[in-house]
Amino acid sequence: MNKPVKSRAREKVDLLIVNADELVTLSSETKKPRVGKQMRELGIIRNGCLAIKDGVIVAVGKTPEVTKIYRAEIILSANGKTVLPGFVDPHTHLIFAGSREDEFQMRVEGASYMEILSAGGGILKTVRETRKASVEKLADLGIKTLDTMLEHGTTSVEAKSGYGLTTKDEIKILEAARRVNQLHCINVVSTFLGAHAIPPEFKDNPNGYVNLILEDMIPKIAEKELAEFCDVFCERGVFNLEQTRRILVAGKNYGLKPKVHADEMSMLGGAELAADVGAVSADHLLFSSVEGMKAMAEKGVVAVLLPAAAFSLMMGRYADARLMIDSGVPVALATDFNPNCLVENMQLVIAFACHFMRLTSAEAITAATINAAHAICRANEVGSLEVGKKADAVILDAPNHKFLGYHFGVNLVDKVIKNGRVVVDREKQGEMVLIRETE
Repeated sequence: MNKPVKSRAREKVDLLIVNADELVTLSSETKKPRVGKQMRELGIIRNGCLAIKDGVIVAVGKTPEVTKIYRAEIILSANGKTVLPGFVDPHTHLIFAGSREDEFQMRVEGASYMEILSAGGGILKTVRETRKASVEKLADLGIKTLDTMLEHGTTSVEAKSGYGLTTKDEIKILEAARRVNQLHCINVVSTFLGAHAIPPEFKDNPNGYVNLILEDMIPKIAEKELAEFCDVFCERGVFNLEQTRRILVAGKNYGLKPKVHADEMSMLGGAELAADVGAVSADHLLFSSVEGMKAMAEKGVVAVLLPAAAFSLMMGRYADARLMIDSGVPVALATDFNPNCLVENMQLVIAFACHFMRLTSAEAITAATINAAHAICRANEVGSLEVGKKADAVILDAPNHKFLGYHFGVNLVDKVIKNGRVVVDREKQGEMVLIRETE
């Protein structure tokens, strides 16, 4: 007589997210950023499920299939909701002190960004405040900002220096960024942006300041391993093409990957330069030429677009995202969080991208997740919901992904999962159940 076959015991995991109306995976066989029509391919699974163990995704699929194999004590229902990767914000100026609300009124009254900077305001005002602040103070301010970003679904950010403009103060800012990365559950990737403005001490000797960056800042920051990237504000009245090239090449020689603030206020050729030096990303790009876009496409340089920055500057102009996508440029989105653009919410950035740059919701989501992860060289870890990647996910109180861009001005986040743990839960009266790592 045959003995009955025992059913195989289900493997225990830490967390199951089940019954998602849409599970937006952004899974792909390619390891490159998405371009063209690929940006509309979200890899959506209906009635989707994630299985998570030890902070890593171990299974992705339909709920009946995954739950046949896995069980968990903690099960989150996403019925009627959308699950997608945690947002990646690849361009922020996270660490600074002070505010610039008076300049907002000046912009309303017609003053331009460069006029305010020339008058000693803008970046230079924030430099004065940041130089006076301690590492501890800067870190506390950065953590407060990250708390808000986390509430809105961001789980990884890039953080630039650039409000010190002396070797000591640039190091201080990057040390604060490192401390924030250690204390907060959001992953913080640091960028050295000593070439953010010409400080007052070098007003009449900009090349002297460039030499300080080359000979003192970059070597010391590289020695202390305080940054992964080197960035330059390449713009008329700030750093020209030749100065930008020198700084980025020097950074590369010390192991710092190049990024560029390019063509934000004028067509200077920053996009072409970014392609020529092999930059990971070129950011802003409001005035970039068709030739520059083609060069970026050929070299795979990610275009990080910042519609909230253009909105805050009241320029009435946005980067030509449609032309970039049609040209094969990989497009990402970021907040450009800084004292001149106080926005921590990637959902709002997605809405701006849809309304002002005519991205579809799918393209904007791709730009805010997997392509944004490529812009900070983290696409092997985050940016999509795939087996083996970090379990960074957002549950939106929305029935499908098209609500991003469509329903704006509110926070659609229901829950945020970071490294496999629920860190934001709106059902608990908006309480953040975990903000900082304590273990």
